[in-house]
Amino acid sequence: MKHNEIKELISIFDESDLTKLKINDKEFSITLEKGTLVTAVSTSAPAAVPATEPAQTAVSVNAASEAVSESNAITIDSPMVGTFYVAPSPGAPAFVKAGDKVSKGQTIGIVEAMKIMNEIEAEFDCVIKKRLVEDGQPVEYGTPLFEVEKL
Repeated sequence: MKHNEIKELISIFDESDLTKLKINDKEFSITLEKGTLVTAVSTSAPAAVPATEPAQTAVSVNAASEAVSESNAITIDSPMVGTFYVAPSPGAPAFVKAGDKVSKGQTIGIVEAMKIMNEIEAEFDCVIKKRLVEDGQPVEYGTPLFEVEKL
C-alpha cells in the first residue's frame, strides 16, 4: 500500500462512523481505532513513508487557516479530504483566477479523493480574491481554498 493510499484511508476512516478498522495482507497490515491513542502499521517491505511528511502538511494547512482567520475574510472551504486541483486536467486553464466573478454553482476547483474527481462549486455569487492552496496540494475538510468577496 502506498503512502498516499494510507493517508486517504486514514482520512476516510476519521470521517466515518467506524470505530475500528483492520486490514491484513501478505506484506501489509494496518489497524485503525478511534478513541484510543494506538494506531499500528506494520509491513514486511521497507517503509517508504517519511515520518516528517504528515507534520509538514499539517503545518502548511494550519498556516493557511490561521492567515485567513486573522483577516476575517470570507472563504470557500474544502468539503472533504483529498488533493486539490485548479484545472480539469494538467495543462488546462484554471477554473478560476484572482479577480474572476463567479456565479453560485460554478466549478472553481476539484478535490480528488480515492481516485474520484469531486467538483467544488461556488456556494454564492462572488469575486475570487486569492487562491489559498497550491495545485496538487493535499487538503483536509474545512481547509480554506479561496478567499472571496460576496456579491
